[in-house]
Amino acid sequence: MTRTEPHDVPSAAELVAAVRDFLETDVLPAVDGRTRYHTRVAINVLGMVEREIELGPAQAERHAAGLAALGVADDAELAAAVREGRVPDDSALVAVLEQAVRAKLEVANPGYLTP
Repeated sequence: MTRTEPHDVPSAAELVAAVRDFLETDVLPAVDGRTRYHTRVAINVLGMVEREIELGPAQAERHAAGLAALGVADDAELAAAVREGRVPDDSALVAVLEQAVRAKLEVANPGYLTP
């Protein structure tokens, strides 16, 4: 794979994965109590960052396309349009909102998604 980015290997995603793996395999088994809890939180946060790096750009493109299909530029404009009753197609609105919630769950905790 040819890299054209301005940064060398490892990528940000690879660095985050390495730190998460270190915490999971080396630190977590060696700690207990409060430190163990905070290590688990850190592992979960790093997992979220990994997923956001991986999934975020495509999710952002899909979300922008969904907003554009509703005739709004961003979430704030969508909220205003909903409040003012300016969204004519309820099914399109529901589809965009479902997609947005699914995207958030794919990053925050994919385990909450049903198959």
